[in-house]
Amino acid sequence: MTRTTPPRSLDVTAAFPELTPLARTTVRLHPRAGAPATTDSSIGGPLLWPADEPWPTCPEHDGPAHLGHAPDDLRLRRRILAEAHSRPRAEGADFLTPQERTVVDRTTTPRRIPQDGPVPLIPVMQLYAHDVPGLPRPPGTDVLQLLWCPFDHEGWMPRPELRRRTAADVVDALDEGAAPRPSVIGKDRHLPEPCVLHPEPVTEYPAPHELPEELADRVEEWAEEHGAVYQYDLAVAPGCKVGGHAPWSYTDPFPMACEECGSAVRPLLTIDGWECGGGSRSWFPLDDTGSTRPTQLSIGRDHALQLYVCEMSYDHPPLRNIQ
Repeated sequence: MTRTTPPRSLDVTAAFPELTPLARTTVRLHPRAGAPATTDSSIGGPLLWPADEPWPTCPEHDGPAHLGHAPDDLRLRRRILAEAHSRPRAEGADFLTPQERTVVDRTTTPRRIPQDGPVPLIPVMQLYAHDVPGLPRPPGTDVLQLLWCPFDHEGWMPRPELRRRTAADVVDALDEGAAPRPSVIGKDRHLPEPCVLHPEPVTEYPAPHELPEELADRVEEWAEEHGAVYQYDLAVAPGCKVGGHAPWSYTDPFPMACEECGSAVRPLLTIDGWECGGGSRSWFPLDDTGSTRPTQLSIGRDHALQLYVCEMSYDHPPLRNIQ
């Protein structure tokens, strides 16, 4: 199914031509619950992985046990809560049955769970170049893969790892069910639901935080006079996406540079649990009744995790930021 972002209610460049050269194309991924295969672009789906390539693990989280949650418990809890929220109920009544409440309480409380050896990283995202126009990638590669450790690291963020490969080179692929999986997840928000993607290129403009103050004031005042909010309705698209502009909102922009070489970095991925928030409903796709929180991913208090990559080398590790 194609998902189409509604056209913006205002043409901001007609009123402010100086924004035209600042436009960037981002690819909104529009994840929706599904059963992706290794040959699909996905969030939380299986990865196209060579059978002879070691699966990455987190050296900072070794066994014999960790405080967290069993993956099956988290998925069971999500299923119960989703079903309960969909049922009608009397005002003031508990939306869970006593049996459901027992399971939800049990699966919400962290416990020590055995883990044999280092924690395997979990698949978070796989993108094929033929699905995502303009996917940043080294020459000759056509698949971008993101994995991360399902525990908080510095800054309350999971530790990510990017892999880039050429699909045609994977002759002997790992079976979909054979990938190592952790027995324990540190935080529920770090375990994505399997989602298929519906990529869509859209145009973005910088958040007001990145504009000269005088210009930002004029743009925001103009948008408000016309019944819109520049930040949420005209500038930066919400949700999971590739490239585009950084969604500065909780903090002001700050200098960012590659930790390996000091070169400039650019946005690569924004990973978010929400298709759109309360302030950005104008971006919700037309003719779509799907969930606004399809992936179950969130960082901190429903923030988005952004990954930035070095403009000089794809081999340098990505930078992380939360907004």
